Amino acid sequence: MKIAIIGYGKMGKEVESVAVERNHEIVLKANLAGDINEEILTSADVAIEFTSPENTVDNIYRCFDVNLPIVVGTTGWMHDLERVKTTCIDQGQALLYASNFSIGVNIMFVVNEKLAQLMNAQPTYEVSMKEIHHTEKKDVPSGTAISLVNGITDNLDRKSGWTLEEDAKENEIRIKASREANVPGTHTVRYSSAIDELELKHTARGRKGFAIGAVRAAEWLPGRTGVFTMKDLMTS
Repeated sequence: MKIAIIGYGKMGKEVESVAVERNHEIVLKANLAGDINEEILTSADVAIEFTSPENTVDNIYRCFDVNLPIVVGTTGWMHDLERVKTTCIDQGQALLYASNFSIGVNIMFVVNEKLAQLMNAQPTYEVSMKEIHHTEKKDVPSGTAISLVNGITDNLDRKSGWTLEEDAKENEIRIKASREANVPGTHTVRYSSAIDELELKHTARGRKGFAIGAVRAAEWLPGRTGVFTMKDLMTS
C-alpha cells in the first residue's frame, strides 16, 4: 500500500517506521501545505495526518479533493467536526479520526463506559481525571481525556460536563492536566469514596503504540466511504 504522511514530525517518523515494517511504501512526507505535491498525493492509497489543529481541516479537504482516504490523529479541531463530516458524506469520501490510536487506550474507552454505568448505583464515589502529556502537546486537556470524560458523562447520570478548575461543580468532572518532558501520555480515571479508591489507568511507553494503531487504520480505510473512528475498526 502507498501511504502519504502529512505531518513529518516525531509521530510522522514513527508512522513511517511502522509502515515500512509492515511492507508499505511511503510516497509523500510533508510538513507544510507547500510541501504537498498533489500529483504524488494522488498516487497514494491513503494519507495519515498528524499536524496541528489549525491545519488539519485544510489537510482533510486537500485529500478529499483528490479522492484520497485520510486517517487523522491530530486533536484540537473537533469544533469543525460536524462541518467536515457533512462534506465527507456529501462528497463520498473516507475519513477515520481518533483522539488516540493506541489499541490499549481504545480498550480503556470501552471499560471506562462500562465502569461509569456501574457507578450509577454507587453515589458515594466521586469521579475525577488526571492526564499527563509531553510539553509539546498543544491542546489542554488532551483529546483522549475529553473522549474519556464523554464516555463517563454519557453513562453516569450525575455528571454532565468537565472543568480544569480545582473547585468542580457537583455535576462536573475535574480534569487535572499536566505537561512534563518526555511523557508520551498517561490517563487516569479515579473514583474515590471515604472508604476506598478505584483507578482505571493507561500509560503509554512510547509513540509506537499510537503509530501501530494509525497504520492499522490506514490499512482498513481504503475502499470505504463515510466517517469512522477506531471503534469501527476494532468491532469490524
